[in-house]
Amino acid sequence: MLLYALICLSLALVGIAGLQFTYLFYLDRVDRERKKLIHQLEAECRRLANRLAEAESRVAEQDMILNKLLNQSGDEVWADIIEER
Repeated sequence: MLLYALICLSLALVGIAGLQFTYLFYLDRVDRERKKLIHQLEAECRRLANRLAEAESRVAEQDMILNKLLNQSGDEVWADIIEER
C-alpha cells in the first residue's frame, strides 16, 4: 500500500514540475513580447521626437517671417500677401 502512495506522490510531483515548466515558458514568451513592444515604442518615440523638432523649426521659421513682415510697413505688406494668395 505504501508503494502505491509513493507512486501517486511521485506522479503528483512530476505533474507540479511540468506545470512549473509550462508557466516558466509562458513567462519567457511574455517577457520577449514586452521587450519587442518596448523596442517598437522607443522607435516610435524617436520618430515622433524628430517630427516634433521639424515642426518646431518650421514654426520658428514662420514666426521669424511674420516678425519681419510686421516690422515693415503694415498695410502694404498684408495687401501684398493677400494678393499673392
